[in-house]
Amino acid sequence: MTLAEQVFALLKRRGLRLATAESCTGGMVAAAITDLAGSSEIFDRGFVTYSNLAKAEMLGVVPALIATHGAVSHQVAIAMAEGALLFSKADISIAISGIAGPSGGSVEKPVGLVHFACAQHNLKTLHIEQRFGSLSRAEIRHHSVKAAFELVLSQLTRAP
Repeated sequence: MTLAEQVFALLKRRGLRLATAESCTGGMVAAAITDLAGSSEIFDRGFVTYSNLAKAEMLGVVPALIATHGAVSHQVAIAMAEGALLFSKADISIAISGIAGPSGGSVEKPVGLVHFACAQHNLKTLHIEQRFGSLSRAEIRHHSVKAAFELVLSQLTRAP
């Protein structure tokens, strides 16, 4: 069973709906879920917020937060996940913001740095940071989708 199928099965069993807030993956998590038959039962919506303006307008991320910490930061990933819950009918959300490359990195924020956040009503928002290193853009995005599903599973299986 793929990670997407595991998330699907657990959400369905619990009667929960998912929303995604994606930047560097450009909707790949939403696509992986909606590739599964019956996904309309567990998937509410996906936000592809590639630009900072989209993060602010669609998810309510405060522009000052982006200006202070950068779009690729744990603060913004958490705000994206919490905004996806606020602006959807979902029970749980996953957010991804990172630098897939091959350019755009810096010493502090190298290519391959990706922040993930998973929010669920009445639970603390989870955050993880991954540094995938010098992989290709496609590999970083692929690993990011996998990490996103793993974080959703982690959120769904922890005690409240």
